[in-house]
Amino acid sequence: MIKETNTFLDYLKKSIGDQSISYKDYIQLCLYHPTHGYYSKQKKRVGRTSDSDFYTAESLGPLFTNLIIASVRNLLKSSKLNDDLSQYTFIEIGTEPEYALLSSIEVNPFGDHKILRLGDDLNFEDSNVILFANEWLDALPFHRLIYKDSNWHERGVGFNNAGKLEERLLNSLDLALDPIIDKLPKKSTENYQIDLSTEAPKLLTSLLNRQWKGIALFLDYGKMWDDLAYQRPNGTARTYWKHKQDTDLLKNPSEADITYDVCWDLLIESIESNPQTQTKLQTQETFFIQRAGNVIEPIISRSAFTFSKEKQTLMELVHPSHMGRRFQVLEIIRN
Repeated sequence: MIKETNTFLDYLKKSIGDQSISYKDYIQLCLYHPTHGYYSKQKKRVGRTSDSDFYTAESLGPLFTNLIIASVRNLLKSSKLNDDLSQYTFIEIGTEPEYALLSSIEVNPFGDHKILRLGDDLNFEDSNVILFANEWLDALPFHRLIYKDSNWHERGVGFNNAGKLEERLLNSLDLALDPIIDKLPKKSTENYQIDLSTEAPKLLTSLLNRQWKGIALFLDYGKMWDDLAYQRPNGTARTYWKHKQDTDLLKNPSEADITYDVCWDLLIESIESNPQTQTKLQTQETFFIQRAGNVIEPIISRSAFTFSKEKQTLMELVHPSHMGRRFQVLEIIRN
């Protein structure tokens, strides 16, 4: 790890010299550099083993897959869309190939299955699709803002005289932040921090600008704007390395995952500007209970007086103290 990190830092020093770059650009390099990026390298990232960094719902086994498939089928029916899954291409965005949703089941009910990895272009020609992404939006690079001396500033990164990474304040805000400047609180607490992606709404808009019909499901952890702007003074950015969470984004660069809580309001605004769509945001708990009750009820009945592995996995996915409340589901229907 030390050798690889040093290699990345050497590259970074040569690239920026004594200049400063935004956290957004720093995170982009840490995660997606073609050679050194965290998501570009061949390494174990997902799972519950000691050599991985975090686990996802896909890594819990086929139950999560069955819940998603049941939810998709019920959503198609309630939306008066064709509920024959064989007529749709299932497109997974931002997944690790070995943990692709449909890899955990023997029979694929969809007509086709495509995977767009993190960093891939969002290109597809299919017209009838089910778009699915679990923890994709939180893996996108993001800006870091801080309120100091009665003004909002963008936080950046550079090297000090000793050759160590340090945090700096940039001279101006990135132009990409222009659409949200008016949303920022006029007054805030000194050193209040906001972590925000401007790329996420753009990517959703680009997906909606393509000609397709069907359903899109985005599962992730996020907050509403008022929560981010007024209730989270330390921001939401963090790293995961060997299942340990840290708030120092300059630690283990290109070796640790870097993530944040997405802003749902900005995403919903980008979706609702498209007249062909219907959208709904709810907790993962509510989504599965409403959309996949036909899968959940038999599990509860079979293990009413016991605690089977299947029931344990279900509780992890839907219980409020686990993923059920921490994760939300943004569903989009295009009829």
